Amino acid sequence: MRAFVITGPGAASVRDVDPPVAGPGEVVVDVERAGVCGTDLEFFSGEMAYLHTGDAEYPVRIGHEWCGVVTSAGSAEGESWIGKRVTGDTMLGCGRCARCTSGRQHTCADRYEIGIRHGWPGALAEQLRVPVGALHEIPAGFDLTMGAMVEPGANAMRAHQQAAGSRILVMGPGTIGLLVASFAAAAGAEVHLLGLKLDFARSLGFADVWTADDLPDLPFDTVVDCSTAASLPAKAVELVEPGGRVVFLGIAEEPSLIDTRQLALKDVTAVGVLSGSGALRKTIDVYASGAVDPRPLVAATVGLDEAVNVLAGHRDPAWGEAPKVHIDPRR
Repeated sequence: MRAFVITGPGAASVRDVDPPVAGPGEVVVDVERAGVCGTDLEFFSGEMAYLHTGDAEYPVRIGHEWCGVVTSAGSAEGESWIGKRVTGDTMLGCGRCARCTSGRQHTCADRYEIGIRHGWPGALAEQLRVPVGALHEIPAGFDLTMGAMVEPGANAMRAHQQAAGSRILVMGPGTIGLLVASFAAAAGAEVHLLGLKLDFARSLGFADVWTADDLPDLPFDTVVDCSTAASLPAKAVELVEPGGRVVFLGIAEEPSLIDTRQLALKDVTAVGVLSGSGALRKTIDVYASGAVDPRPLVAATVGLDEAVNVLAGHRDPAWGEAPKVHIDPRR
């Protein structure tokens, strides 16, 4: 089958590789759509932290935002999934440790991450091997764009679920930030966005969008940092109302420093969000209800051979300013 393989910083191509074979408790999915995210860009550039900690190494096959149809199963427990359109969790815990058995498999020390950690092949390929326990069925009314937006949506959903209060500031209006803002707005919150490129956010109907120079002095009950700027986590603590919450979802290339005295003296609750684990079904339900539509965030869908140009940052101006690009591995 055809698969996209990154062999080193700035070096990648589509290759013919052996198709996956489902083991016990696993299925094989024919991938219909896969998203490209910031983690994928970091693998291509060589900046991905796991490359430097030993949790990942080249060659790597990326892709963890996906949907497709189950076509084969490795054991009886997967046979009922054959023919169903699905998406799935990125985090694959060992299933035996205390973290896994308490519902925290996404923090398992021995976890695989599809397309990211410990070499589990990703979804920028014609087929993908997935454990049955990671699967979520997609409703019949979903199109492929919505299906591949479930995983990033689940990350945003978990951040939204950690928010409190009626006025929320989201820092970083990229894909995840805009989804956090959309979930919060759908739940009735007053949503503000802080960033550099704001025209697209305005086009989605968000009126309270600001730069650092014109951000109003308001009491923000929750500040969600979805940026990759090392300076913004500290800014989030500075801006949040005493007794409020800060939610950290973005990851900078270098350490982000926070004055813990501010956390304590303002009685702030700080929460980190690692993944969308535990929120995929809720995200599917919200999409299905029509309360949030992620499709305007996708600028274009291109074939597998175009993935290298996408990772290199080459965008067709005709795509507009939507932040997400999807790959159709069948093209």
